[in-house]
Amino acid sequence: MSSSTSKTPAIAPSQTMRGHTDWVMGVAHLAGERRIITCSMDGLLRLWALKSGTQIGEDWRDEYDGMFSMALSPNGEIVASGCGDGKVRLWDVETKKVTGKWTGHTRLVWALCWSADGERVASGSWDGTVRVWDVKRRKNILTIKTGHKEVWAVTYSPDSSKFATGGDDENAVKIWDAKTGELLNTIKHDGIVYCLAWTSDGKKLISGSYGPIRIFDTATWQQIVVIEGHTHVVSAISLSTRLIL
Repeated sequence: MSSSTSKTPAIAPSQTMRGHTDWVMGVAHLAGERRIITCSMDGLLRLWALKSGTQIGEDWRDEYDGMFSMALSPNGEIVASGCGDGKVRLWDVETKKVTGKWTGHTRLVWALCWSADGERVASGSWDGTVRVWDVKRRKNILTIKTGHKEVWAVTYSPDSSKFATGGDDENAVKIWDAKTGELLNTIKHDGIVYCLAWTSDGKKLISGSYGPIRIFDTATWQQIVVIEGHTHVVSAISLSTRLIL
């Protein structure tokens, strides 16, 4: 008896950007432009042209501290980077210079997220805390001891009234009031929660853990969909603006 095996065809990359000397930990696309910014554990940010795959200008440098996370402001003018020394750095996209440094975390900053209005940044650290920063005043306005041993994910709701965190030890997604830091809900998982994404209408929250991707209704916080297929850690989720669930 003969048998046939169907395989998913390989998709060749349109460009390969080379230059970083350590793991690339984050990518941000500049809206309306064919440019991306990358951050790496080599301690550098780099700007790239998507069409040619070449680096634009020099490396963005500060003190040599590996970068583990990055997030672009809603207006595309500022990049926040989370570093191995526990600092959050703010970079001006045009000048490629550091315009602010926030200190307070005692371990590396693994997760960053901007509020929709660009006035706040939430940072999640392996010290188990989330800190909320006022961008204009350049100061920490809220610190939450999450109960996670390490915070792996943090994401604001679209209206910025809440944010969700994911982590280990307490393997769960936790929902917090963004102004008061009050814990609103805890959604238990079987393993570490590595990544989170909120749909643009705020009605669903998506989590990535070890294996399945889970989707929750934010009105009830009940699980409504489980997406199977991955056999290892799901470390990143990105949503299309046309996603319908």
